[in-house]
Amino acid sequence: MAEQCFEIHPAGPYSFASSVRFLEGFAPASYEGDGMNHLKLAFVADGIADRGEQVAGVHVYQESGKVVGEVFGDADPGIVRRQVERILSLDTDGSGFSAVAERDPVVGRLQKRYPGLRPVCFYSPYEAAAWALIGHRIRIVQAAKIKARMARELGAAVEVRGEKEHAFPGPSRLMELEDFPGLFGRKAEYLRLLAEKTAEGKLDATYLRSLPVGEALKELKEMPGIGGFSAELILLRGAAEPDYLPANEPRLGRAVTMAYGLDRVPTTEELEEMAESWRPYRTWVSLHLRAMLEEETGEISGGGKRPVMA
Repeated sequence: MAEQCFEIHPAGPYSFASSVRFLEGFAPASYEGDGMNHLKLAFVADGIADRGEQVAGVHVYQESGKVVGEVFGDADPGIVRRQVERILSLDTDGSGFSAVAERDPVVGRLQKRYPGLRPVCFYSPYEAAAWALIGHRIRIVQAAKIKARMARELGAAVEVRGEKEHAFPGPSRLMELEDFPGLFGRKAEYLRLLAEKTAEGKLDATYLRSLPVGEALKELKEMPGIGGFSAELILLRGAAEPDYLPANEPRLGRAVTMAYGLDRVPTTEELEEMAESWRPYRTWVSLHLRAMLEEETGEISGGGKRPVMA
């Protein structure tokens, strides 16, 4: 039985069904749901540097407009609640998102196309960084299989409503990693170094969100194996920063070209100027644009090579 339950009341438009659909199509999660009414999640809880590694299992569903979570395992329910809020982008007040649509009709059409959609993030910046390292220079589907296998073989298991769920291995396990099938080059070494940084608190979501964005990205890029693209992935899809225009996501420019009916891909400066009207939800609008591009082209589901943010 669940040890404790919590409730989250979304501020602004939100669709739990859209979150489930997104997670099922989000390759890094390797999530296989059995319907759009609930989620079963397993992850190492936040606060590794202070509390050690506690594994959480959560059964999440929506009821009468509120999001309900049932907590399993040894993690602090309060920490788990805040983590689920971040994973589902419910830690951000979305009540002003409709105002962006009023300023920009294209965003308005995207919001109608994807009602209530918010980014569904990695369980932690640590896991986002691990995905970036695992997925470097291999196909997304291949990286997803390696990550899922690491969870099954190296991660802790927690029973959620009678079913065993495996969490991606925590830092203490990756610190001991010498090799794993599918990892090549220095990937195992980089994962060990990532685990050490995480144990020091350098990958804590609250810490990263407390820094100016430029400073956070700079710190992340100091980690071995993490470049500009991966740093943005960690900050936007790991720490769930809601208002940043990714500069290293090449698909975004093509998505903007398609959505706005442009005759060429906008320059970085032009894109930044357009995105001013998207504040304070630039990350969210970028997600809607990339979701549209994927729906129209299917290039990610076709097995593209780069780890993507959406």
